[in-house]
This record gives sequence, C-alpha cells and structure tokens, in this order.
Amino acid sequence: MRKRTAGIAAAAVAVVVAAVALPLFQPWRLATDKVVDEAVPGAVPISTTSSSTTPPTVSVEPKQPTLQRTPQPRLLLTGKLITHEHRTSGTVSVLALPDGSRILRIENLDTSDGPDLKVWLSDAQVVPGRAGWHVFDDGKYRSLGSLKGNHGNQNYAIPRDLNLDTYRSVAIWCDRFNVSFGAAALT
Repeated sequence: MRKRTAGIAAAAVAVVVAAVALPLFQPWRLATDKVVDEAVPGAVPISTTSSSTTPPTVSVEPKQPTLQRTPQPRLLLTGKLITHEHRTSGTVSVLALPDGSRILRIENLDTSDGPDLKVWLSDAQVVPGRAGWHVFDDGKYRSLGSLKGNHGNQNYAIPRDLNLDTYRSVAIWCDRFNVSFGAAALT
C-alpha cells in the first residue's frame, strides 16, 4: 500500500512539474521554425519583367520616356550577428527610408526559435562567447518589438526620437530568460 501511495504522489508531482515547466520553457520551440521574407520598404523591385510570352500592344504613339530617379533607402549602419546562447547568423543594417523614417533590417537570419524573443537596440558592447550573453539589459536598451521569425529577412521600425549615437548594438533577446541568442555591433 505504501509503494502505491508513493507512486501516486510521485506521479502527481511529475504532473505539476510538467504543468509548470512546459509552458515556461516551451521546449518544442527548439524544433519549430518561422520564416519571414519582407522586402525593403521603398526599394525598387529587382525585376519587373512579365512572364507573358505575348508582346505588348500599343494603341497610341509612345511618348519619349523621362527618367525619374526614385529615391532609395540609404545605409546608415551595419553589422554581422554573432552567436550567444543559440547559434545565430545573419546581417543587420539601419536604413534611412525616402520618407525620413528609419528601419532596422535583419537579413539572412538563422537562429533558434524561442519563447518571448525580442529585437533590441542597446548601448552595450557586443562581447563574444558566454561573457556576452547577459550584457544587453545592463544599460540602455530599446525594444523594437517581438522577433517576427527565426529565419529570413525582416524590418523593424526605429522610433524617430531614438538617437542612434546612443544605441550601437542589436540583440536577439530572450526576455523570458534574460539572455541574448545573438548580437551584432553597429558600425
């Protein structure tokens, strides 16, 4: 009878531990992926060719084309992501858009999925290895929002009032466990 009671108690404890640990750690996210492929806002498409094999028809006399230069995004800062808690790679750049706004662009991102991942601008220096895992919340930082996906290309709006001279690094930050998955120095 004692063994049965001990077995039931152990099973109850295991259920309670699993009920608390699974939502907290979300271990299944290590095996899930979300791919995002956003275009650069305001950029001219790479190709405007048609897949049609029929030649175009013209019903009026064509006018002489006028060349109008479309303003393009301007590169302000750039950096390369390094690995911290989870293997992370890709590039980051800060772009000034023709309308005066700025974005942080992450390209070719490859990292693990995780719970509560954020994209942060920080004043912390990027330190390789384990020593750099926890530095990004020590000083000034600004969240640009939740990470949209753990693979691909994505854009994050930078608030107009944010002084980029203060924030010189980017971190893929796990807010739940206060750890950087990966980071890049902006130069």
